[in-house]
Amino acid sequence: MLGTALALVSTGLLACLAVALRHDRQAGVQPTAASSVTASRVEAATATAAGTPSATGVGTPAASAKPTGSPTPTTPAATGTAKPSPARAPRPRRTASTTTASLAGRIKPGTAYRGVATSYKAGDGDGACLFGPSSDLMIAAMNTTDYETSKACGAYIRVRAANGASVTVRITNECPAPCAPGQLDLSEQAFAKLADPKLGRLPITWSLVSPSTSGPISLRYKTGSSRYWCGIQAIGHRNPVARLEVRTAGGWRQLPRTDYNYFLSADGSGCGGAIRLTDVYGERLTVSGIAVRPNVVQSTRVQFARH
Repeated sequence: MLGTALALVSTGLLACLAVALRHDRQAGVQPTAASSVTASRVEAATATAAGTPSATGVGTPAASAKPTGSPTPTTPAATGTAKPSPARAPRPRRTASTTTASLAGRIKPGTAYRGVATSYKAGDGDGACLFGPSSDLMIAAMNTTDYETSKACGAYIRVRAANGASVTVRITNECPAPCAPGQLDLSEQAFAKLADPKLGRLPITWSLVSPSTSGPISLRYKTGSSRYWCGIQAIGHRNPVARLEVRTAGGWRQLPRTDYNYFLSADGSGCGGAIRLTDVYGERLTVSGIAVRPNVVQSTRVQFARH
């Protein structure tokens, strides 16, 4: 009986010892696992903040990663996708059409106009634009509205009639009232290319063109010009001149345009210096070495590009 009691006591002691040992193992393992998870999260956060590539790829998200739940915004560093910031977004470039629209007046490239054609005796070809006599009488006078204080001077216009005939003329003159907007007063020689001059009036459409003309642009100082006052005119330009500027001590200065097709420097600044021409397409040409020689046509070496 005594042996039986001792056996029971031994069994109880062994059971208590086993429970104690199992508790100690669990208590020793759990803190280690918790420390490991905490360290991993800190490293991941540090890597993300520092931009360190993850173990799943170089700057790219894991291929197996799939979004779950509601989508939330992510930063470029977290997703690996480069996105330009609003401050670095490229600025829109100014297009040719925008530049042209700001420089051209009423007569714009790529635009068709409707009106009527009449005719006049052109004589030696001179007119309100003051280009001087010309042997080429394929010319026209522009109505006052579209003449627009001589902005139309020197423009090449293709004129079309309903019968299919067409002619290209250069604007050298102004047609005052009763010429209406859209109307062209053609030289008799140019009108004859479209219809019998006896017809008198002819419905037409017309548009600006940029011809394959040869030869450079010429410049001329107006009679009476000096270093104290001057007027400057461009002659033989392929495209209409939108601006004429002169270089002064303070930089480029745009000169106002008269209805007789000269650009004036009333105080003489820039007279005899470099000249810059800009056409309706935005092309700029700079010319130097043009002396103040009144009423003398001086040739340059430049010409606007064809469009």
